[in-house]
Amino acid sequence: MLEAAFDGLLGILTWHSLGMMALGVLIGSAVGFLPGIGGPTTLAIMLPFVMTMDDPYPVIALLVGLDAVGNTASAFPSILISIPGSSGSQATILDGYPLAKQGQAARALSASFAASLLGGFVGALVLVASLPILRPLVLTFGSPEFFVLTLWGLTMVAVLSGNAPVKGIIAGIIGVLVATVGMDAKSGMPRFDFDYDYLWDGISLIIVALGLFGIPEIIDLASRKTSIAESEELGSGFFEGIKDVFRHWWLMVRSSAIGAWVGFLPGLGSSVADWFAYAHAVQTEKNTEGFGKGDIRGVIAPEASNNAKEGGGYIPTLAFGIPGSTSTALILTAFVAVGIKPGPDMLTTQLDLTFAVIWTLVIGNVIAVVMCGVLARPMARACFMPFHSIVPLVAVFVFIGAFSANFSLNDLHALLAFSLLGFMMRRHGWPRPPLLLGVVLGTKMETYLWLSYTRYGLEWLLRPAVIVLLILVAASLCYPILKERRERQVRGTEPNEGAPES
Repeated sequence: MLEAAFDGLLGILTWHSLGMMALGVLIGSAVGFLPGIGGPTTLAIMLPFVMTMDDPYPVIALLVGLDAVGNTASAFPSILISIPGSSGSQATILDGYPLAKQGQAARALSASFAASLLGGFVGALVLVASLPILRPLVLTFGSPEFFVLTLWGLTMVAVLSGNAPVKGIIAGIIGVLVATVGMDAKSGMPRFDFDYDYLWDGISLIIVALGLFGIPEIIDLASRKTSIAESEELGSGFFEGIKDVFRHWWLMVRSSAIGAWVGFLPGLGSSVADWFAYAHAVQTEKNTEGFGKGDIRGVIAPEASNNAKEGGGYIPTLAFGIPGSTSTALILTAFVAVGIKPGPDMLTTQLDLTFAVIWTLVIGNVIAVVMCGVLARPMARACFMPFHSIVPLVAVFVFIGAFSANFSLNDLHALLAFSLLGFMMRRHGWPRPPLLLGVVLGTKMETYLWLSYTRYGLEWLLRPAVIVLLILVAASLCYPILKERRERQVRGTEPNEGAPES
């Protein structure tokens, strides 16, 4: 293994491979900054180019470098303008954008970069240590276990909804219903298409995210006629954000472990890792009243997890040939085309290529974090640009991002519809993250439930792993309710402690 690790490092450190890695990091960072474009689109564009290469090392350096850094750079639009730069940076908005509005954009950005870098390292260490356990465990998982895992993710809406858990659950259900729009994969029949062939392919997650979060914030910014930040200072600054990560190092480690686990599970989808980590932070941290209002822990948790999941996502891809996400599916296609054989060969005869992927993840993240760190201060100053300069620019990015979903004018119509929905939800106090999470998990929930019932009938409910996971689901639902009730009782008794006796 040591020889394979050394050979993999030498293959990546050639001038050709380093040049491809630098190009991949640069493209990945630029795509991460552009809201809504996303890495899969860029990877799809790069496939015809890399398939002409003979040497596998530059292919690994380019594609893995491009894929690994997108979530690092996507913190820019998520924090500065409240628009997710990628699917892994959606939860960052909840506290990153309020920090920017308070004039602490530089602090939020530096915390996100430091958490991303350390999260990638910790996630890799967790995976190496737990691989002997995780590999046989995942191989025993079937559709029933994966269905309960998606159900567990959906129960997080109670945590993500603050003081409105009922509204959050309703919003999550609406999101699941939105996910059912389109062609049914089982019967081949269109559902909820209203004789509109555009809806046969379903509604893109990019359009839902941009509509719920992008346009409503633009409208709010235009109506206030001010800059994004409400303060005239950058706040605690760049180094304060790095200190925050080390102050909350245990949260960073736990969130990284969550990201690595979610990335490792094939088919669950890496776009939920940041939500899982954010919900975990809200459930387990003390003094959570500030979450959603500008708590730096709400930036550290999702950013650590979304980088840790990248390393985890490559384990099923390389070891089993099972892509854990859309990005790894595209990379898997390119690997096969250039002679890389995902599966047992990657753990035996091509072990050096496996280590090449690992080295690229590490080196690429370092390059991306340094690049983003250098740009953090000038980009944070975008918060103080006048609204009449920001609103048109952000609107252009939003519409380009939405149009890139299917390259159809109907994408813009769908964007406007979800923008109206997002604006009304924001105005009337309905939480938007649960709806987005419902869209993310809805299709997977339906597929796994159908497979479970078709294969096992109702007996799948008696599987030991399913029972354990259902207990965890119940605990996730009950814990925030009991916690809120306990806090309400404490608040009810405190005013009477100092009251004079009658």
